Amino acid sequence: MRNVNVGLLILRISLGVLMLFHGIAKLITGVAGIAGMIDDYGPTFLAYGVYIGEIIAPIFLILGFRTRLAGLVYVATMLVAVLIAHLGDITSLSKAGGWAIELPALYFFGGLALFFTGGGKLAVSRKNKWD
Repeated sequence: MRNVNVGLLILRISLGVLMLFHGIAKLITGVAGIAGMIDDYGPTFLAYGVYIGEIIAPIFLILGFRTRLAGLVYVATMLVAVLIAHLGDITSLSKAGGWAIELPALYFFGGLALFFTGGGKLAVSRKNKWD
């Protein structure tokens, strides 16, 4: 039995919950570390954007509210994360033999998939272009 909508629900909840842990950690510890990394690229207040990418977008994904938009925010968040924290790892392998940035890549491609598919029929908003 094939059920694409249940698959999309599982993907949305998985990506949302797993990224939400990162966002909660930043709520607890703050964004000073990220601000320090961003300092080389632009104004440090941009570090607060992590709350959009790691708290608001994941909640939207979990609910299936504006899934395409949340997926796009996810993609942007992962691009910034790789550029400021993992740029040197793009061509590296981990000690276990996997791609050194496989977790950011998984979030990136998961967000990209949801951008193209939308949230499915088991989403809160499913009747518009940003479902």
